[in-house]
Amino acid sequence: MAAPEATASSEAAPAAHTPMMRQYLAIKAQHPEVLLFYRMGDFYELFYDDARRASKLIGITLTQRGASAGAPIPMAGVPVVSVEQYLARLVRLGESVAICEQIGDPANSKGPVERKVVRVVTPGTLTELSLLDAKSDAALAALAFGGRDEVAIAWLVLASGELRVTRTRRGELASELARIAPSEVLLADEPHAPAPEGQAKLQRLPPWHFDADRGGRLLRELLGVATLAAFGVEDEPLMLAATGALLGYAQDTQQARLAHVTRLTVEHQGEFVVLDAVSRRNLELTESLRGDGGPTLFGLLDGNATGMGSRRLRHWLHHPLRDATVARTRQAFIGALIDLDLARSLQASLRNVPDLDRIAARIALASVRPRELAALRDAGPPLAAVASLLAPVDVPGAADWRERCLLPQPIA
Repeated sequence: MAAPEATASSEAAPAAHTPMMRQYLAIKAQHPEVLLFYRMGDFYELFYDDARRASKLIGITLTQRGASAGAPIPMAGVPVVSVEQYLARLVRLGESVAICEQIGDPANSKGPVERKVVRVVTPGTLTELSLLDAKSDAALAALAFGGRDEVAIAWLVLASGELRVTRTRRGELASELARIAPSEVLLADEPHAPAPEGQAKLQRLPPWHFDADRGGRLLRELLGVATLAAFGVEDEPLMLAATGALLGYAQDTQQARLAHVTRLTVEHQGEFVVLDAVSRRNLELTESLRGDGGPTLFGLLDGNATGMGSRRLRHWLHHPLRDATVARTRQAFIGALIDLDLARSLQASLRNVPDLDRIAARIALASVRPRELAALRDAGPPLAAVASLLAPVDVPGAADWRERCLLPQPIA
């Protein structure tokens, strides 16, 4: 009878609970659909149904300690020092987790120490290097459905700040999502927004999140502009609706402004060669037909020294351009590196370059760690070596690459 009694106690009147449990339940009520990691000293604790669920999902011990509202409190916990390994397991299972930290000073607190949720970890909003695959992106996408067989797709790679939007027909939605491969998809909670097929986690939001006026306002604030005409979305309400839902959700999960998102790329139909999901699987671009670790085109081609390079190659394979000029420019650059026998020297220097994209994102989101800052500090010399090696390369775009390899000033 202990379990039913404990379940009932979590739904008891607030006054029946202890002050700490009243605080917990108030915070949990703001995040009912996700697991709440509630910081208590050196542990993150879960209570009631969250504790039972986490225990089943990842095998942490379920206990009962103390009492509130006259019943034992089911609880489970994970150490703060190893929380990321538990987060990784939960995210792989499609779960989202709200991280609730102690923000008050225990010495000055009367009653429970003040706590608040500082971020929500979801499959599409990962930025922690330990939770991400170094060679692939975790994208968050939002879909806005129109009344004329149209659908807008906006997506954001939070770990790099890449924001894109496009418009397509409903019949091509599956192919577009196979190309983008989002980890999480946002949809309006209404009948005319059908759930797409795929392995991405689906998150339903109230329809007001997909308001075009709200989307335009959020996008203008983010990009620091008075008008969106230069980006080509000023008169695209469906694109603005999808982008607004996307940005609002991302900002809510991070509890921070997305300062590293500085531009919007609008993709146009016909820009890429169309490959449906079946063709992508049959070509074994990045996944074998069996879905295991068998040979793929990406695996055969990927000789990159950094995760940034591997992710760029993966992107190119899934986004084959129709513009032959861009392809020839890439080929000319690669040909110059081969002719000058620079590949091995470049790789040797690049191996000492950390994941700059992801570290920059974590700096912008105020979640960077000391060891990541130290890695950024040490990136100057190898980047300068790369710029020096590229000096004799005389092809279109080479000067831009050299300039991007040089940090504006030494990092102390």
